[in-house]
Formats: sequence, C-alpha cells, structure tokens
Amino acid sequence: MPGERLVFPLAFCFLVDVNKLKCYNIKDLSYKIYKNKEEYIMEITRDWKDYEIIDMADGEKLERWGNVILIRPDPQIIWKEKSFESKWKTANARYSRSSSGGGGWKYNKKMPENWQIKYKDLTFNIKPMGFKHTGLFPEQAVNWDWMINKIKEEKKNTGREIKVLNLFAYTGGASVACSYAGASVCHVDSSKGMVAWAKENIASSGLSDRPVRFIIDDVTKFVQREIRRENKYDAIIMDPPSYGRGKNGEVWQFENNISDLVELCKGVLSDDPLFFLINSYTTGISSKVLENILSLKLKMKKGKLSSGEIGLPMTNSNLVLPCGIYGRWEK
Repeated sequence: MPGERLVFPLAFCFLVDVNKLKCYNIKDLSYKIYKNKEEYIMEITRDWKDYEIIDMADGEKLERWGNVILIRPDPQIIWKEKSFESKWKTANARYSRSSSGGGGWKYNKKMPENWQIKYKDLTFNIKPMGFKHTGLFPEQAVNWDWMINKIKEEKKNTGREIKVLNLFAYTGGASVACSYAGASVCHVDSSKGMVAWAKENIASSGLSDRPVRFIIDDVTKFVQREIRRENKYDAIIMDPPSYGRGKNGEVWQFENNISDLVELCKGVLSDDPLFFLINSYTTGISSKVLENILSLKLKMKKGKLSSGEIGLPMTNSNLVLPCGIYGRWEK
C-alpha cells in the first residue's frame, strides 16, 4: 500500500493516494494523507468512551459528554446535511452565538452544573462555560497518548526524572497526562480559575501526591525568570491562544509572538531534551509553520520533527472533524 507506516495505536487511519484519488480505511493507525512523497498527517483517536460526536451539520456538532448531550457551534462544519436528524432532539443544552457578538447556553433538559468524564485512566471535570467551551478539548487525547508513551519509554530506558513545562496550560489535560506518566510537571497559566480547575483534574485523576507545580503567571515572564534561576526542563508543551491580553496589559498575538517564545524556551531546555510540542487553533496557520519554527529555533542535530492536524471522528460515520494543528520535535 503506498505510503503505509505503522505508529503506536492512536486509532483510525485513512491513507489517500492523491494521484490515484483512492482512499483506504485502516484501523489502529494515524490518519495520513501523502502527496508528492511529502507526508501530511491527521491524528484522531477512537479510544474515547465518555465522549463522542453523534452528528454534525450546518455549523454545529452534537456531542455526548458522559451522559450529557450538548450542541455547540464549529466553523469547520460548513455542510448542511444531518446524518441522524432525530438525535438532535435529545440535547440537554445548546450554545448559540448572538448576532451582536458573544452568545449563551439554552437549556432544554435538566442536567448537572458540572460532571466528570474519563479518558482511559484520566478523569476530567466538565462544566459548560461562556464562549461554548466545556473545559476540555477531547481531540487532544492523541497528544496525551503520545506524551505518556514518550515519558514512560524514556523512564524505562534511562530511569531519569522527566521534568515537563506546560505553558498556556488551561485546565491541565496535558499536565494530567504527563503526571500520570510519571513526570514532574510545572503547569503555567495566567488565569487563576483555569489553574484551580487543573488542580481539580489532577486530584480527580488520583494524582494529588505527584510532583506538580501550579503557577499563575504570564508565560513569557515566567520563562524569563526560570532562565535566570537556571531551571531546566526535559519537555516543553505550549498551547498558545490566537490572541490574548494579560492582567497587566500584556498583548499576545500568535503570529507576532510564537517564534520569539520558542526561542526564549530554548533557555530552559535541558541538555538531553525529550520533546517539544506546540498546539494551535489559530485560523490560517499551517501545521508546517509550527514544524518550520521548531526546525529553525531548536536546530537539533538529532531527533525527529513532525507536524499535522488533530481531529475527532463522528460515530457511525466516516466523517472526521478537523480541530487543530500541532508541531513536534522528539528525541
């Protein structure tokens, strides 16, 4: 089969020979598209039990989060056709955007204010918030699996402690995964509420006794201080927003700041780094851009660079929802 390459089981794979316009479905692989001998990858997982996309159409997705059914908007869903019309009536709540900006939740059925879902051995606390979010991005499970495997393999082979720096760490999905794998984690986010939520996720996953530092701070200022302190990390994760403002007026804009931040983070990388991961949901940015930045900034003589999309499959369908992009360097 053209371009076939096994990876550790992420879940599901399409291999597309673009020149022949022929598609193959293969279980337990990444979703890969090859064009002109250059590899393009979308990674998805089918390992979720407590989350699924039931249907998606006309700018919205119908999702199950544990026992709760939600409808949320998504700009990638530009087709009109619903696959399971009747199931849309089962939703507990729907988030609708307002024509004047913003939006809000409309509740159709009784549901808990917050609840928990599991991904394998990890437990996360879910709560509908403003701007459609629930406190978790389930497509990131492919990155959690990748981090867990990298950390466990390194610890098995070397026995050394792995120190992870998680920047723009949000509610701590990656922090939970790395802590579960046995790493020492430094979780940094500028939002006090998100850091508190991350602490809850760590506790809910039974990891309260693990070495996790929670820092409420501007990530750039924190990294600058860590450089002065000569603190080093074996792995760096960052999931920066497209745009943001700090509490002291700091302005973050992905296109203007990501390259400089990666350059700065070189100053806290250990002499034997394990991986460097950049996630992004910024519209118009190619995953190859993230790979290029890592290549130019890190200039590692050894190791592997890769990039691609992450997505979510729709249950009982061959449809896949593109969600974000990643760039990785790994040992």
